[in-house]
Amino acid sequence: MAASHRSRTPRIALYSHDALGLGHIRRNMAVATALAALRPAPDLLVFSGAPESAGLARPRRCDVVTLPTVAKDSSGTYAPRHLSGPLADVVAIRSSVLRSALAAFAPDLLIVDKLPRGFGGELEAALAHLAGRCGTRIVLGLRDVLDEPDVVRREWAAQENTEAVERWYDQVWVYGDAQVLDPVADNGLPAEVAERTTYTGYLARPGRPGSGAGPAPQPPYVLGIVGGGQDGLGLAQAFARAPLPAGHRGVLVTGPHMPDHHGRRVAALAAGRGDLEVVPFVAAIEALIAGASAAVGMGGYNTVCELLATGVPALIVPRVHPRREQLIRADRLAALGALDVAHPEGLTVEGLGAWLDRAVHGRTARPRRPMDLEGLARLPGLAAALLARPRRGATSVPPARRELRVVAS
Repeated sequence: MAASHRSRTPRIALYSHDALGLGHIRRNMAVATALAALRPAPDLLVFSGAPESAGLARPRRCDVVTLPTVAKDSSGTYAPRHLSGPLADVVAIRSSVLRSALAAFAPDLLIVDKLPRGFGGELEAALAHLAGRCGTRIVLGLRDVLDEPDVVRREWAAQENTEAVERWYDQVWVYGDAQVLDPVADNGLPAEVAERTTYTGYLARPGRPGSGAGPAPQPPYVLGIVGGGQDGLGLAQAFARAPLPAGHRGVLVTGPHMPDHHGRRVAALAAGRGDLEVVPFVAAIEALIAGASAAVGMGGYNTVCELLATGVPALIVPRVHPRREQLIRADRLAALGALDVAHPEGLTVEGLGAWLDRAVHGRTARPRRPMDLEGLARLPGLAAALLARPRRGATSVPPARRELRVVAS
């Protein structure tokens, strides 16, 4: 553990597997930006399965390692996104990159997003090395909703996640408010997980209109956002056809992963009207949200956090397959008065247009239950306290070889 850098610059690594959309890497980049406020300022190295991560705004002294990419279809089945070999070969490449790069970086703190063993177990060799030889503190970061409880319990057991947490992890950070949604209690996760858990509050930082990279649309406008775009065609088409509130333009962000033929269909709809702008990707989406009069989007964690932070009137049309995570989150927050929700199977162009008009011109404020949105402000203190305390016992025994098990995430 006595590497020379430890007396000088702290090193923090963050991992996300990024098989669907941009949620994991956007969350990790927000965490990295928050941790850049530590003093002394750390070196930050972000590992991501999303090539778009290199185009996201990142803090000073932060770099990105992009892993070979994997994709997930609508049924939850994984495959290499670009390479022609079997998935197991791609996971083996990713595992080798992670093991060697993390060993060379020798972080003081590693934060792993959602999957304790990494995608397909690709982090196991790196975790064993870091825990056994580098004295690395290791944290598991969980979003507020994982899935329906029976699904979570089944997957948690199949992936031996509790054993991984007990063996390698110092803490579990839940990026949410336990009074709103509690993935540990709601899913009955074991005591070994609960005793390591800290609730950070939602990672919600309001953007400033016009503060993003590139030209910003002139208000007033209403906004449509469909996450990464793989399965966003239905909502994108509905937004592109919907009547817009009087005096407002529309801005629709289709996402970098929307298939080309779907993107062409949306672009053709927009070409027939002069009040709608379609863009595939915006690096600083929070600034675009902050400038909107109202927003319609899918219910991913990051999108919801950005909407909660700004207070912009929001309609969530959640993904319901292959996971119901977004639906669970949207329904709970709608019950608290934080936003509106429409099931995708019941969404109509007319209904979407009517909601936009009410949100802009006729909406009256609803009572909204207070919730903890201070996660990003709280993270530096949590990290500093963890780094300052003696590390719990670690083992240098290498992980047992196990068969590749990949489930929808």
